[in-house]
Amino acid sequence: MPGRLQNKVAIITGAGSGIGLESALLFASEGAHVVLADVNVPAAEKAASLIEKEYGQQLGIQAHARKTDVSKEAEVKALVDFALEKFGRLDVMFNNAGIMHPDDDTALNTEEKIWDLTMNINVKGVWYGSKYAILAMRANKPDVDKGLQTGGSIINVASFVAIMGAGTPQLAYTASKGAVLAMTRELAMTHAREGIRANALCPGPLKTPLLMDFLNTPEKRDRRLVHLPMGRFGEAIEQARAALFLASDDSSYITGTDFLVDGGLSACYTTPLGEQVVPPPVGLASGITSKYGAT
Repeated sequence: MPGRLQNKVAIITGAGSGIGLESALLFASEGAHVVLADVNVPAAEKAASLIEKEYGQQLGIQAHARKTDVSKEAEVKALVDFALEKFGRLDVMFNNAGIMHPDDDTALNTEEKIWDLTMNINVKGVWYGSKYAILAMRANKPDVDKGLQTGGSIINVASFVAIMGAGTPQLAYTASKGAVLAMTRELAMTHAREGIRANALCPGPLKTPLLMDFLNTPEKRDRRLVHLPMGRFGEAIEQARAALFLASDDSSYITGTDFLVDGGLSACYTTPLGEQVVPPPVGLASGITSKYGAT
């Protein structure tokens, strides 16, 4: 049975770890050729190597790593140009790269340089990625034999903090994710008649290096866990599965949404009592890495 992204071409930014890594592996398993963009080149190259080992011969999948600082427009343009040179089209743009700086704090304490750095990566990076994806997707030609259509899907990572307030401040991050939500809605409406869909993925707190490095004490972690209905942080693979849905034709009538994947956090007033009985899912990265070794 063909995968949900069979023959499609996807760019994933921040693909070396966390949501990006799990999404790259999952997209490839569903038939997509993947360009993995990251400032951490060794991590992106390792991920691309794992994809080609696991899915290259079996599914004919190609994966390429590309060093990209998403805050630099020229590098994002070069990233999209690279995908077009390699594959001749772009079907999915997953603007996943982002930062949560440890010095991000209240309006009184956050320095301007932290604000600007956060906005440059989290907002400008999404703008640049969307801009050049749209230009590429406009040129997509349908291919009935390969099941390919015109247009494409843009997925922008926002956050539940763009919708809910928090007494644990990270003002620049929160503001940047609110900007991503507003930008995504406008992109969706502007380009809907072109067959280009744009949706914002809004993760809840995740057990990823980005957040765990930020929550570097038991007190910080417990301050969040008490508010999570499921009693645990989410896993990157759970976001990857949501991104797969938004990337695929299964979501062909979905655009302009704030797609919350937050374990019920945004619907919660008081958390339930009792223990979590269903274990969290295991991601793809650990299993594939173990299969082929650490290199």
